[in-house]
Amino acid sequence: MSDLDQKRIVLGLTGGIACYKSAELLRRMQDQGARIDVVMTDAATHFITPTTMQALSGRPVFTDAWDARMSNSMAHINLSRDADAILIAPASADAMAKFANGLANDLLSTLCLARGSCPLLLAPAMNREMWEHPATQRNLRRLREDGVHILGPGHGDQACGETGDGRMLEPHEILAEVIAFFQPKVLAGKRVLVTAGPTMERIDPVRVISNRSSGKTGYAIAQAAFEAGADVLMVSGPTALPPPYGVKRIDVESARQMHQAVMAQAHRADIFISVAAVADWHVVNASDDKLKKTPDNAPPSLEFAPNPDILAEVAGLADGPWCVGFAAETSNLHEHAQAKRERKGVPLLVGNLAQEVMHVDDTSLVLFDEHGAYAMPTLSKKDAARELVRVIAQRHAASQP
Repeated sequence: MSDLDQKRIVLGLTGGIACYKSAELLRRMQDQGARIDVVMTDAATHFITPTTMQALSGRPVFTDAWDARMSNSMAHINLSRDADAILIAPASADAMAKFANGLANDLLSTLCLARGSCPLLLAPAMNREMWEHPATQRNLRRLREDGVHILGPGHGDQACGETGDGRMLEPHEILAEVIAFFQPKVLAGKRVLVTAGPTMERIDPVRVISNRSSGKTGYAIAQAAFEAGADVLMVSGPTALPPPYGVKRIDVESARQMHQAVMAQAHRADIFISVAAVADWHVVNASDDKLKKTPDNAPPSLEFAPNPDILAEVAGLADGPWCVGFAAETSNLHEHAQAKRERKGVPLLVGNLAQEVMHVDDTSLVLFDEHGAYAMPTLSKKDAARELVRVIAQRHAASQP
């Protein structure tokens, strides 16, 4: 099932050059299963045509409060009544002023005033001076007080040639915000620290010892925690994955670097989820120069020393975060995972068989706690992460005094 399957969204466009992004946003939401009705102000039609939006959506585009295509001539009522959300992208300074002050002099502003309980999401788009103006900031505060969800704005180059805040988020960023909006906020207000990906232990400047972890599960869990309302910080080893939207990322390479980054942040976290495939040892006698073949082609003699046990150390902190560990095994999963959970001293450990889940998009997770084991169904890593985050939120809440 797609992330926006069965969702009906009213997409409103107001006047601004960012309207060109709305065409791609529409298609991205459709790709996720949403049905889109487009409403445009007269100013918006100066930047992109209703014909374009109708061709992309496959549905009529509404621009007139007196549209005769509605049998009762009440487009401002009908469009919002069975909608799951109204998304205004771009939302101009003028539109935000109207919404904040209850003005209704066109179809879109009237629709938003008559929306009842339908959620309203705004993606602001304007010049940086307009965004920073006291009137806009005053309207922004009022909109938030009224329960309107503000997406962005971003920071960067603007069509006027200036640089600053006020730029509309990119389509993929707005899509991520909309998807997150519909996810239950089971971790609202919580701070979550996640480790993800492999670590690399240097042999020489060009060779490393690592493992086959792709980082997909850890990245999916970080994204799911953000969707659940948490403030998420991820410490990641080297991967080819883009950072999850809304998640702050610290990049590291070795296990000792990951240990240092985690211990610097652990005291701020409510929950620590240790997903990274951390190397157990590092090379003590790593070379500063590339190792060359010897005449007899003998392999180099490498000396190893153990790496810090990040999960056990965080779990042992006084007043530390609630900890979740991971175990990727190749055999005897239940035996090894339960032993690891007890050895690390964590209330919950998540296990799977490495050969079944590495470099694929689906996963089968087994949860281990003091009462035994519970096998989750095989799901996509995205859906498994969301289900796991729900379980973590429940158990963390139950653990609190």
